[in-house]
Amino acid sequence: MDIKLKNKISKPVMILSVCFAGILLSIGVYFLIDYILNGSFVNWFESNYMITEGQYSPETEAYTLVRQPIYSELKVLLFWILTISLEIFLVVVVAVSHFHAKSKVRKAVTEISKTMNEFMQSEKDAADLFPKEYAEISTQMVEIKSAMWQKEQMLKEEANRKNDMITYLAHDLKTPLTSVIGYLSLLSEAEDMPPKQQEKYVNITLDKAKRLETLINEFFEITRYNLQYIELEKETINLCYMMVQLTDEFYPLLQAHGNTTESDIDEDLTIYGDGDKLARVFNNILKNAAAYSYPGSVIRIWAEKNDGNIQIYFQNKGKTIPAHKLETIFEKFFRLDEARTSNTGGSGLGLAIAKEIVTLHKGTLTAESHDELTTFCVTLPLEI
Repeated sequence: MDIKLKNKISKPVMILSVCFAGILLSIGVYFLIDYILNGSFVNWFESNYMITEGQYSPETEAYTLVRQPIYSELKVLLFWILTISLEIFLVVVVAVSHFHAKSKVRKAVTEISKTMNEFMQSEKDAADLFPKEYAEISTQMVEIKSAMWQKEQMLKEEANRKNDMITYLAHDLKTPLTSVIGYLSLLSEAEDMPPKQQEKYVNITLDKAKRLETLINEFFEITRYNLQYIELEKETINLCYMMVQLTDEFYPLLQAHGNTTESDIDEDLTIYGDGDKLARVFNNILKNAAAYSYPGSVIRIWAEKNDGNIQIYFQNKGKTIPAHKLETIFEKFFRLDEARTSNTGGSGLGLAIAKEIVTLHKGTLTAESHDELTTFCVTLPLEI
């Protein structure tokens, strides 16, 4: 309301300022002519705009000298005086208007800035702070504040998930480490232990050490997670050859669960991107598929060209992912198995990292799950 009141007062103030400036200008010109340039001005005026001529006077019956204005020249002088005065007046009006407008804009910006700051720092409603004439700004500020609040909530949830994950990992590290130390102590102390028992304890120790390595790798994954400043080194990649290499690397893990892969990709099909980064994407998706597939099931991989893009599909048979969880599996530190006692899940970064790498390639990563079939689709542009 204060801004509106100032706008009402500003117009009469501007008019009075212009009138006052005109009066001061007139007084200044009069003072200059009448006091400072009195003699010089009179001489100049008489020599240019006055004429002396003899006129016969009937009363005195004689000729006398009479001085009178040269009206033709005097009209030109008055015209120029009025023209110059009008121009000066207009210049003064424009100057005053300009500085007044700038002042008004500065005041308006200051007021809006204060109002915006107050709105962002308080819980007050926008309608109570912004005047009606700023309804558009008010609407935009409400949207910005809402978006910032949602982002803040997402960051808090992400931080909480990360802290929980680190806590769980720290706790889980103790179990395999304790087992490794325990079995190694037994092997060291019991010199007469039967060979079969020694072999059994060695195998258990090896399994626990591998589990410990996995947990440590998850810690490293959490600490080095930052893809914002990664530069891609793109090249042409044979997709079929890359997928054969990846599935071969997964053979021991798949064999342990009785799973197999079935790939249907054209041998000549190529993609354009960063080979190392995309290999990490496919690796993370395959790892997820292997972890959540039913034992003895087949993981299918195929690719299709579509509207200037290439779509790579990974499909596994396993427990259907609920719709509300399907929307969050790409969030950082999110895991489908909420119990940390399960060995299927990792740090919850694999799919989040995969999605960011695909996004850096100007592509998309999506997932759908129904009828115990979960399908991930990586869409990449076909660039030459």
